[in-house]
Amino acid sequence: MVQVRLGKTEIVVDKNGFGALPIQRVSEEMAEKLLLRAYEGGMRFFDTARFYTDSEKKMGQAFKGMREKVYIATKTAAVTPQDFWKDIHTSLENLQTDYIDLYQFHNPSFCPKPGDGSGVYEAMLEAKEKGMVHHIGITNHRLAVAKEAIESGLYETLQFPFCYLASEKELELVQMCKEADMGFIAMKALSGGLITNSAAAYAYLAQFDNVLPIWGVQRSHELEEFLSYIVNPPAMTPQLQKIIEDDRAELAGEFCRGCGYCMPCPVGIEINNCARMYLLLRRSPARLQLTEEVQAKMKKIEECLHCGKCASKCPYGLDTPALLQRNYEDYKAVLKDRSLVL
Repeated sequence: MVQVRLGKTEIVVDKNGFGALPIQRVSEEMAEKLLLRAYEGGMRFFDTARFYTDSEKKMGQAFKGMREKVYIATKTAAVTPQDFWKDIHTSLENLQTDYIDLYQFHNPSFCPKPGDGSGVYEAMLEAKEKGMVHHIGITNHRLAVAKEAIESGLYETLQFPFCYLASEKELELVQMCKEADMGFIAMKALSGGLITNSAAAYAYLAQFDNVLPIWGVQRSHELEEFLSYIVNPPAMTPQLQKIIEDDRAELAGEFCRGCGYCMPCPVGIEINNCARMYLLLRRSPARLQLTEEVQAKMKKIEECLHCGKCASKCPYGLDTPALLQRNYEDYKAVLKDRSLVL
């Protein structure tokens, strides 16, 4: 068993966190089954958000009567005190609890601070003083905001995308958090599904003693895979290192991470999937991406207005319209090779 301490929060858990975004896509019965099995298997850190539709409700129902046995992290995207209080009361009701172990600002475009004029950090402090919040964190996809949060000394944890496709800039964030005694929660540890070898993903992250990966789970077999790492954590081997090196060679550079912050599109293009179709076709069973439903989604790219809204919101600075077009041309070529017509 490998454990990780989340910085000054003094939360210590197994190096396997449960990412509860995907359980919004499954039934209440399946969600409860997954959450309880995760607990039974040794997971103790569960991450959700007000933004994840009914994820909080499902978690609250699953852990009813055993609240003190798990650490629950959730998030608010509020940018005003009014919305903050609305969110936190909704989350507490959904989770069937009177406190949140870790309450995080959800991907704000700025770093909330006392006196910044928004009032949201002051609201967070008041919630902590009232015992509604035990620890304060922030999540982000923007390097500048993440660095500012670390340097501010106002946060106990940072949640940021981190996996073996990370650049030196993300590695710097991990080190900065360690020096500041901040917990680092690694979201997208499988890069939105582009990393297909979870053992390699785990072995890479195991090298960082201050990093807690959270795995998005919606299927039993996925969960069992991660739970097996509690008993037998994968260690880096030449074979796993080769997988990592090959993936870096293929995936490094400008590719869509599927975070979805470019959405919604004015004409309804499902950007977060369509802009990475080239990789999805080659890193998952291709038949899943060639259905009539997916073909219809890809055809929507023809309606792109080139308005630039998606590109302006991309935390990775991608030229999203150009990326969509390149993926569309590749998709049509794959269909042609298979004698399919769009």
